[in-house]
Amino acid sequence: MSASISPLAPKSYPEMPEIAGARIGVAEAGIKYKGRKDLLVMVFDEGTAVAGVFTRSRCPSAPVEFCRRNLSGGKARILVVNSGNANAFTGRKGREATSLTAEAAARAAGAEPDTVFLASTGVIGEPLEAGRFTHLLGELAAGAEAGRWEEAARAIMTTDTYPKFVTASARLGDCTVTINGIAKGAGMIAPDMATMLSFVATDAPIAAPVLQDILAKATAKTFNAVTVDSDTSTSDTLMLFATGKAAERGAPWITDAKDSRLSPFKRALGKLLKTLALQVVRDGEGARKQVEITVTGAKSARSAKRVALSIANSPLVKTAVAGEDANWGRIVMAVGKAGEPADRDLLSIWFGDIRVAFEGERDPGYSEEQASDYMRRDEISIRVDLGLGRGSATVWTCDLTKEYVAINGDYRS
Repeated sequence: MSASISPLAPKSYPEMPEIAGARIGVAEAGIKYKGRKDLLVMVFDEGTAVAGVFTRSRCPSAPVEFCRRNLSGGKARILVVNSGNANAFTGRKGREATSLTAEAAARAAGAEPDTVFLASTGVIGEPLEAGRFTHLLGELAAGAEAGRWEEAARAIMTTDTYPKFVTASARLGDCTVTINGIAKGAGMIAPDMATMLSFVATDAPIAAPVLQDILAKATAKTFNAVTVDSDTSTSDTLMLFATGKAAERGAPWITDAKDSRLSPFKRALGKLLKTLALQVVRDGEGARKQVEITVTGAKSARSAKRVALSIANSPLVKTAVAGEDANWGRIVMAVGKAGEPADRDLLSIWFGDIRVAFEGERDPGYSEEQASDYMRRDEISIRVDLGLGRGSATVWTCDLTKEYVAINGDYRS
C-alpha cells in the first residue's frame, strides 16, 4: 500500500447503513502485509441471490474459475476475500488452495459448497498458503457484524491509497431498498467485464437471473469504461448479492428483468457502480489528475468507445496530461491508431470548453496560454468529434506519472 494518500481521494465518506441479511468479518492473516487487515468474510442469510461478472483474461485466477462454476446455482451464503496474493498462475497448488478455502468457508457458514464465493488480489505467480487463514474463517463467520463496510473496503486494498465504499437507496414498489458497495483497484486496471475486485450487496428481493441481467448491463458504462494502464487483471471480479430481506418490509419480489418497478433500482445501481469505478481511477497508481474522454460523431457507439479507449490508454496522452501540456497532437495520434473510421479533415478536439483543433488543423482562435491554464486542473475533460456519424462514448482514466513506474518497478519486493 502506498504511503501517501492520492490527492484525488474523496474529501468525505458516507455513513454506511446495514444491509439486512449480510454480515462482515475482517482479520489480519499476514498473507503479505504486516500490521493491517487482509482477510474479509461476508456471510449471507439463506435465500441470498448472487450475480457476477469476471475478467475475460485467458489466464484467469483460480478463484475466478471457482466463482464461475458456482455462479450457475444463483445462491450465496459466504464470500471470502484475501489481499496480498492473487492465487493466479499457481497451477495445481492454486486449485488446491481454492478448494481448501472453500471447504473451510462452507463449514464456517454451515452452507453447501456451491454457495461459497472466493476472490484473491495481489501478487501473481506465488502459491497462496490457505493454511495461513482457513483456521480463522469459523471465528470470523461467527462474529461477523452488519455494519463493518469501511473495514471490509480496507481489508481488500493492495496498492490502493484509500478505501473505496459507497451506498445508495432506491424505491422498489412502495418500499425503499439499500445498496452498499466496496471496491479495490489502483493498477492493472483495464476491466473487461469488471474491475479488479468489487462487491455489492442489497436487501432487495431480486431473483438471480434478473440480478445477473442488471449487473451485466450496468458494467458497460461504469467499470468497463475506466482504464488506468490498459492492463486487464487476471482477477477482475464484480459480484452483486441480494439478500431479499426487504420483502419483509413489503418490497415486491422481482422475477422478470423487464419489470418496470426495477427502473429506480437500476438507476441507483448504475450510479453506485460509476462512483466506485471513478474512485478506482482517482486512485490510479501515482495519479494526480482524473481525465474524462468523450468521443462523438463516430460511425457507431462501439467505434466511439474504441477511439476513446485508444486515447485513454495512450502513454503519450497520459504523460502529457501529467505534465500539464495541452499537446493535442497526441490526441490526433491516438485517434488515428485506433483502427476505427476517422477522417483527419473532419476532426475537432476540445480541452474542456476550449476548442484546440478544428476541421483537421489547429483552431484559428487557439490560445496556448488558455489551454495550459486549463491543464493545471485536477479534473481534465477531453472531447473529440469525428464528424462521421452519431456514435458516442465516454471513458475515464488518469494521468501517468513517475510514481506509477516507482510503484510497479518494485511491487514484488
